[in-house]
Formats: sequence, structure tokens, C-alpha cells
Amino acid sequence: IIKADYSMIKNHIIYNDYSDWTYDVAKAEGAYIWTKDGKKLIDFTSGWNVTNLGWNNPEIAEAIVAQVNKNTYAPMWTADPIQNDFANLLTDSLPKELDAVARATGGTEANEEAMKTARAFTGRKKILGFKNTYHGQSFGTMAIGYLPEYVETISPLVGEFIQMDFPKTFGSNESDAKLLTDFEKQLDELLSGEDVAAIVTEVGIITGWGSTYIAPKGFLTIVRKLTKKYGTLLILDEVGTGFSRCGKLFGMELEGVTPDIATFAKGLSNGAAAIGAMVTTSNIAEKSFKNSHLTSTFGWTPLACAAALKALQIHIRDKIWEKAEKDGEYLLNSLQKEFKGNSKVADVRGIGMEIGLTFGQPNLMEKAVDVARDKGLHLTRCGDN
Repeated sequence: IIKADYSMIKNHIIYNDYSDWTYDVAKAEGAYIWTKDGKKLIDFTSGWNVTNLGWNNPEIAEAIVAQVNKNTYAPMWTADPIQNDFANLLTDSLPKELDAVARATGGTEANEEAMKTARAFTGRKKILGFKNTYHGQSFGTMAIGYLPEYVETISPLVGEFIQMDFPKTFGSNESDAKLLTDFEKQLDELLSGEDVAAIVTEVGIITGWGSTYIAPKGFLTIVRKLTKKYGTLLILDEVGTGFSRCGKLFGMELEGVTPDIATFAKGLSNGAAAIGAMVTTSNIAEKSFKNSHLTSTFGWTPLACAAALKALQIHIRDKIWEKAEKDGEYLLNSLQKEFKGNSKVADVRGIGMEIGLTFGQPNLMEKAVDVARDKGLHLTRCGDN
């Protein structure tokens, strides 16, 4: 093992500091992971919102095997029947306005496609995002939410990006109404120049950065109202909030908001294959595709589409979001009750089965995660969250 300040190299693989290598996975099934030394863990991470239907779902595996015997690749100027089937089901599951799909290999690429589309369609350059959010690991997507001090050594990133504070409820002494009023005023000022191509956001909860910070209900409604007012596109990153995670099939259903562009990955194929999607309107797609350069060599391989099609069919057939809503409410209430009055826990919050907490003492989270794993519970962390 060679360990540096911000990485670990194990068996020639570089790991990030927030997910340092802790064990090799021997096997995984349903809600369980077994380590190489035989320890069985109850998994509460879903691979960070990936295996929403359980690890190695057998129905998805069968769908991939069946596709292997048909075809495994389709170049960009063609379409495999399984791609068409998945595109139809995905768009049928979304608001009717979202009827055009761009193929991608994951969330980073899908968000890059979304921002390129927004600039090509609007003719504007500026992109607005929120501080301390994660939308990918490219120069463009990192510019959305990474603070300058985090990326100083690899800067400059892409220009014309604006960052604003996320109106989180945790740590605020203001009422939800005041938070929303202040946020609306700030956003109105930023968009009033009518020079912002798009705002990139999740549905009111931060999943990618790991903080699970939540905005007051009504956040997304305000964003949608002001983006329409000033001709700014709303890009909704559903990579972490989609596929039943937040108690709805897609997070946009929480406030009944239809974005101009939505992006998907992670739970899209339940972790069985690399795949992402950018979905927008036919009007936006037709007016931007010549200049947005939506090319992806491995976007939507037939194997990935077979996995994604089956995964979405299962979500719809079994109404997985209903279980996520019910179980999430139980878990959130139980944790809040358990930790009430505990000085070591500053906050417990969540939406559906996207739940997190903040410890009130520094460096305690890492120890808690390690102790939990020793006791057979697999959790993940980001700083003190």
C-alpha cells in the first residue's frame, strides 16, 4: 500500500480520500455485501444510489445474458432494437414534454451533454450552480459546484460558471419561508440579466456531494418560475434522486416540476452496466443538436440498455418508490427519535430513502462508520456527514 494525503493505491488502483479502500467485495446480493474475509454486511449505501433494486438483481442479470446472445454493440449512427425499446419506456415514464433522449455512459457525460445543449439552444454562455454540489468529474461539471480552493491545482476549469449558496435548512436560524424568500431574491438578481443559459440543480436535496442537505419545500417551484421568466433552461440532475430513491419514480414529481432537461445515471441500470441519459424536449433538441456535439462511442450499448430497460420495468411494475417512501419515513423518524437530545448528532434529515446525518463533533463520523462496519452495517460518509 502506498498512501498519500489524498489518495490510496491498492493493487495498482487509485482510490479517492472519501472512499479509501476498506475491503474487497467477494459477493453481493440484495441488501448484503460479503467481504473477501467472509464478513457479511447489511448495505445501507446502495453503492451511493446505484443498486436501488438490490445488488446483482437476478432479473436484470437474465436480461443482460439474453442480450449477449443477440448483440453487444451498436455504433452511433445506428440503433439496436433494445435502445429503441428503452428510449420509449424512459420517455413514456416522464412528463410528455421530455421526449428526446441523448445517449451517454454516465452522469458526468449526461450533464456535459445537458450544458452543451443549453448553450447551443440559448446562445448564452453562463451556467449557474450551487456550491458544494457534485454533478460529475469533468472540468465542466466540476465547475458547477466545486469551490475554487478544492480544485486549485487542476484549475482553470471551464469559464462562465456562477456558484450560489444552496438554501439548506440545516445550520440556519431562519424559517423555511424566510430561506425561500431570500433565495428567490438572490436567484432573481442572478437571472435578471437574461445571460444565463441554464441552472443545474437537484430537486431540493444534495445527493452527489454526500451532505444530504435539504432545501425547504418549494425550492424547485421557485427555480422553475424564475427560469421561465428569464428564458434560462432548468437542468435537473436526477442521477441520485431518480429511480425511486426519494419516494417517487423521479424526484421532479415531488413538486410536480417539469425541467427543460433532465439527466440520469446511477440507478438507471442498477449498476449492471455503465449508462447515462440526457432527456429534453424535441423543440430544444431540434434547434441545438447541430451545435451541441452529442457523440458517445459507448453510450447506450445494447447490454446497458437491456439492464436499464429491465430495471425501469421493475420499478414501474413493483412501484418501488412506494416502498422507498414508506421505509424512508420509518427510518428517518426512528433515527430522529433515537438521536433526539444526543449532543454528538447535530441533525438527521432526508427524503424517501435518501437519508443522512451530521455529527456535532469533528472526526467522529469516520470512527462511527468504522465501528458500524465492524458490527456488520455498511455506511458511507463525506466529512462529518
